Amino acid sequence: MTTERETDHATDTASTWLEDTRRSYDTVADSYAERTRGLLDDMPVERAVMETFADLVRTGGGGPVADVGCGPGRITAHLRGLGLDAFGIDLSPAMIEVARRDHPGVRFEVGSMTELDLADASVAGVVAWYSLIHVPDDEIGPVLAHFRRAMRPGAPLLLGFHVGDASQLKTEGYGGHPMKVHVHRRQPERLAAWLDEAGFTVETHRTLSSAESTLGGILLATRRPDDRRGSLTG
Repeated sequence: MTTERETDHATDTASTWLEDTRRSYDTVADSYAERTRGLLDDMPVERAVMETFADLVRTGGGGPVADVGCGPGRITAHLRGLGLDAFGIDLSPAMIEVARRDHPGVRFEVGSMTELDLADASVAGVVAWYSLIHVPDDEIGPVLAHFRRAMRPGAPLLLGFHVGDASQLKTEGYGGHPMKVHVHRRQPERLAAWLDEAGFTVETHRTLSSAESTLGGILLATRRPDDRRGSLTG
């Protein structure tokens, strides 16, 4: 039985890491946008996976695609270049300001993946590109549940993440600005298990080194319409 004190502590902990993440990315928004602009130009594997994701969205009938944790909007813009009706959501108001400035006419809004403000079954796909890396382990399940709720049955989910087994506190970021965020590195099998439990089937995964990460991972999954269990495939 959870006591009121335990519940309050859990709420305080969640609000602390969210506020730290929001404040950190507000601080580095401009320098982060400058540092990551054009990264995809030298990432053919990642671009190919995004094209596969776009094909799955179109095969499923098309519709809006949410880039959750969009930062300055570079992935959102790339998805739109692939013909998708993509829009971005980010915790950091400063990041959203940069995204709107750099990509006028594209929909960007402030929001949290922990309380995703999207209607049930309203999106044809979700991308979380290196945006789960700051979410603590005990919050991953609820976040994936929000993704699944907002997605149509059969819709694709694309995740990018750092591969590893350790978490590290990042205290300085892009441009030398102060930050306070934990970066969680995870094995694909662990994320796949969380996805399966949340109602997704992993279609493919791979690890690679690129400009995005010294050792990065990509998982492409689909939202299951029922309670069937999926499996990790290469």
